[in-house]
Amino acid sequence: MGHLITVATCSLNQWALDFEGNLHRILESIRIAKEKGATLRVGPELEITGYGCMDHFLEGDTCLHAWEVLGVILQSEEARDIVCDIGMPVMHKNVIYNCRVVIHNGKILLIRPKMWMANDGNYRELRWFTPWMKHRQHEDHYVPRIIHAITGQTKVPFGDAVVSTIDTCIGIELCEELFTPASPHILMGLDGVEIFTNSSGSHHELRKLYRRVELMKEATMKLGGIYLYANQQGCDGDRLYYDGCAMIVVNGRVVAQGSQFSLQDVEVVTATVDIEDIRSHRATSSRSNQAAGAERYHRIEVDFALSGMKGDEIKDFSELVVAPLPEVRYHRPEEEIALGPACWLWDYLRRSRTQGYFIPLSGGIDSCATSVIVYSMCRLVAEAARNGDEHVIADARRIAGEAPDSDYTPTDPREFANRIFHTCYMGTENSSPETRKRAKDLAHAIGSYHIDLNMDALVTAVRDLFAYVTGVKPKFKVHGGSGAENLALQNIQARLRMVVAYLFAQLMPWVRGRQGGLLVLGSANVDESLRGYFTKYDCSSADINPIGAISKTDLKKFIAYARGAFELPVLTEFLEAVPTAELEPITDSYVQADEVDMGMTYDELSVFGRLRKVEKCGPWSMFTKLVHEWGSFLSPQQVAEKVKHFFFEYARNRHKMTTLTPSYHAEQYSPDDNRFDLRPFLYPSRFPWQFKKIDEAAARWPDRSSLKPSDAKDKISVLP
Repeated sequence: MGHLITVATCSLNQWALDFEGNLHRILESIRIAKEKGATLRVGPELEITGYGCMDHFLEGDTCLHAWEVLGVILQSEEARDIVCDIGMPVMHKNVIYNCRVVIHNGKILLIRPKMWMANDGNYRELRWFTPWMKHRQHEDHYVPRIIHAITGQTKVPFGDAVVSTIDTCIGIELCEELFTPASPHILMGLDGVEIFTNSSGSHHELRKLYRRVELMKEATMKLGGIYLYANQQGCDGDRLYYDGCAMIVVNGRVVAQGSQFSLQDVEVVTATVDIEDIRSHRATSSRSNQAAGAERYHRIEVDFALSGMKGDEIKDFSELVVAPLPEVRYHRPEEEIALGPACWLWDYLRRSRTQGYFIPLSGGIDSCATSVIVYSMCRLVAEAARNGDEHVIADARRIAGEAPDSDYTPTDPREFANRIFHTCYMGTENSSPETRKRAKDLAHAIGSYHIDLNMDALVTAVRDLFAYVTGVKPKFKVHGGSGAENLALQNIQARLRMVVAYLFAQLMPWVRGRQGGLLVLGSANVDESLRGYFTKYDCSSADINPIGAISKTDLKKFIAYARGAFELPVLTEFLEAVPTAELEPITDSYVQADEVDMGMTYDELSVFGRLRKVEKCGPWSMFTKLVHEWGSFLSPQQVAEKVKHFFFEYARNRHKMTTLTPSYHAEQYSPDDNRFDLRPFLYPSRFPWQFKKIDEAAARWPDRSSLKPSDAKDKISVLP
């Protein structure tokens, strides 16, 4: 062993504009890092302000308060004798930059602005920040007077530079810069930088973690080095859940990994590494040849050794226990659904300061999945309480209506669910005994406070009102009514459920002798939103929706997983039931079924959704891809009809996306109109040019299918 260094990175549950809370969590992370012997601490991206401030980044107040918080950190005892890498927005020469501020013992060593911005999908960094385009250049930044009064500094280095300690060299990347083809760590590493920090605001998405880990492993495998990854964690006030998973990677191997989903506000990950291992790894001819010709970075020197040198004294590591390298932990998608939305719901609930959740529980798999996610949240709260997490216990007491000095501890998830989760079956004459029973049995299994009501009187009153005003009474199609009548009568039921849901959500705490109100949960999945298969302003219109960006296919896998993991055998009935809206009368010859109504299967919808959004396909390119993918069991004409039907229904229902309930983001093909999927909501829904081209090709191309149309459904698989 040569030069042993203990380094720390962290995941913080920051909240946009919560400067007081963010400060406390930053100081707590520094304190824990020092307690574990670390001499370098790295935090998440924009940790002082919170990552999700959005247009508040354009306000002078946001930068001002960030400097005020940094001033407190600079003066704190926690930040003594440790190098800290802290994130905040900085205005330099009247331009706003997303920056890392490196500090040590009450001084600012370097302000490093972000050079490559995340600006697609959920990210709009170029709306608020400007990238630093002067690569490997730095200039003077004149600090505010409040900082000058604390540090005595008038100006500090600002730009693309690195920090040189007595024993090593530290370089900085910010989130997106790791994902770019020409990442800064390559040139920094060739110029002798041995430790790389990466501060991120990376949100959870199903199956996403693997890419993040592999990029860090690959970077340090071929380059050599220590990579410290810090990430935001939790819901900071919007649809995204930042999934933490701070980690330390050395020479292509993960040596420490934090949790991906946690109720903790502060999680610090440390590792003790030998800097000589980096030098040994880099001792190759090809790397040395490239390094000898590399452009230099300006080094900001600091009279401090991360290996703990004080004069001639070296930190004693004689009792160091070298643990085996951990295996990287990846959750299966169904586990991610159980954990990510549950943690997001907990943050939303405690930060909104409401008394719980309310959901119209229909007896179908979507509202079932949403309810089970709430139960998963209750399980996580109970587990944290059993482990003595004081912050979780305090929040749970307040939400459950207990006094701050109460000794109540939510160690039983079913008991806690009964206090904060309200389910309601809103039946009509079109509802079946089976769905009513499933709803009741599920509520009993998870412990929710359940209500069973019949709303026929409401539906009849609205129907009679229309008949009184117009002189005609609408009828369902099975009773001889038209399509317009049939649809209107279905929508009456759906929209009244939304009204009833909000009435009960506002008053149920009062009924139970408590104060406050409940948040209404929606339960429309991503495939139904994409297709527009829901009523505008029905019970899918809610406060938040934890499954709004999760496919029906993944929801079924989640329910199958939860059946065993959560010991809920009642979920078998939901898996076996045919999805139905139950908005039309049931007869001997007709039972409403979702996939029949939609004219496409849920698996097909997942394929269409991925091709439309992820693969960036319009009608024509989707058709050509699917002729190749499905050509062995569907003719070109059949593929053409499916593609045209999807785009027609998608286009004519796109307007519904403008009113979609804010949903937890989990899927790359989410049609969320708010920011993620920016498209028109008034389309030429028959796409005359595109559809004509498809029809011409379908008539001309040979039929390679060898299966009957009825067998095709089993052959359609969801793209990875």
